[in-house]
Amino acid sequence: MAMWRAVELSSRAQHTTPPNPDVGCVILDAHGEVAGEGWHERPGAPHAEIVALREAGHRASGGTAVVTLEPCSHEGRTGPCTTALIDAGVRRVVYAVTDPNPQATGGADVLRAHGIEVDGGLLASEAAAVNARWLTPFHTGRPFVVWKYAATLDGRSAAADGTSRWITGAGARAEVHRLRAAVDTIVVGSATVIADDPQLTVRHGGTPVPYAEQPLRVVVDSAARTPATARVCDDAAPTWIATAAEVGSTPDGRVDLHKLLATLYERGQRYLLLEGGPALAGAFWQARVVDRVVAYIAPALLGAGPTALAHAGIDTIDDAIRLDVREVTTVDGDVRITATPHPAPDSGVAGPQQPAVAAAADEEA
Repeated sequence: MAMWRAVELSSRAQHTTPPNPDVGCVILDAHGEVAGEGWHERPGAPHAEIVALREAGHRASGGTAVVTLEPCSHEGRTGPCTTALIDAGVRRVVYAVTDPNPQATGGADVLRAHGIEVDGGLLASEAAAVNARWLTPFHTGRPFVVWKYAATLDGRSAAADGTSRWITGAGARAEVHRLRAAVDTIVVGSATVIADDPQLTVRHGGTPVPYAEQPLRVVVDSAARTPATARVCDDAAPTWIATAAEVGSTPDGRVDLHKLLATLYERGQRYLLLEGGPALAGAFWQARVVDRVVAYIAPALLGAGPTALAHAGIDTIDDAIRLDVREVTTVDGDVRITATPHPAPDSGVAGPQQPAVAAAADEEA
């Protein structure tokens, strides 16, 4: 089926398309044969429909466009996809997910007004799952949150003496920099800053990327104890020390995670990488605001030391947070596991909904 192919195409550039959506498109000619395919590769590059139409050429006339996201109708860095589809003489458009972006939505109506048959909703859940990183913020009013951590096979994030460099190998560490380059926000707690003094910047081959391309560094710091000399406070990237007094606090005086994420959303941040320690990770899970897990598991044993996740509001096995494993692969001897919560957080995208839990966010203890 063409839509299955479009969904597969949409997943091909997930690390290079942010902040744009992941979109795939298949053009069928008038006889139902595949005439062109395409996917959106990066901001400023042609949209999936444009790539597919170029490949299809004259065979698009009288054919069908199958696309994972409702074609856009606005003028951005590239022209409206609706105009391109109309000019190509496409007879029918089938899309999976309605565009929630108020600046771009309405493409289906534009196409219908020009006599094109339009159908939506085909494989919507499957297409939305691939594009959850982009869709979730529109529905929740907060950034899409990825929790990244590294641990040994017995779940330790550091040794008993606190040392943690390096649990994983060079390949996994290089991947983390590519992941950082895809997001617009990196979050840690003040205890991580005090203990490890990380810089939290994107570096490729040891070379930092320009300031304008660096994500915002956010330190969750209830009591404003981050040292002014910390590397996270340097001029290599923008930084926000998020205190309880500034963001808003829970009854016990800690930073309220829901208010923190809402503030980041208001500031235009849409894609967040959580790199904090076990207590901050536990607070995010207790708040039920983690959308994806990327875990790097090293084939090593420590037997003692901190675990990757501290208290997350779970007191019995019945309350365990279950995950759907999306991918398992090896990276230079380490194992990378990508998973999503099941049921999903209140994303408004796909899957059962789960009520939000009041967050008592804090830096790691």
